[in-house]
Amino acid sequence: QVQVVESGGGLVQAGGSLRLSCAASGSIFSINAMDWYRQAPGKQRELVARWTSRASTVYPDSVKGRFTISRDNAKNTVYLQMNSLKPEDTAVYYCNALLYTNSVTMKSVWGQGTQVTVSS
Repeated sequence: QVQVVESGGGLVQAGGSLRLSCAASGSIFSINAMDWYRQAPGKQRELVARWTSRASTVYPDSVKGRFTISRDNAKNTVYLQMNSLKPEDTAVYYCNALLYTNSVTMKSVWGQGTQVTVSS
């Protein structure tokens, strides 16, 4: 069994910063990618940052230059540093891990989400 747990959300003023954490634990053979998504009320879930096993990162234009994803390999944890936050960044932020539980079984595991609210 594998779990993904997010933490670090909260309320912040526009222009402020927050750092989210996402830890994967359990029966993990290897991790291909760990992503951060967000979903605002009435909107579709969207990707905001991706870390891959090749240590590459991906960001959409909406957060490029403001958000940074990083990984602690020893802890199977990724972080999302969010700077210059805007009210439109308000959403529930979810972490997803694409991983192998053994040499052949791949799983996509979601966390429960953490609320980020940016006040104007």
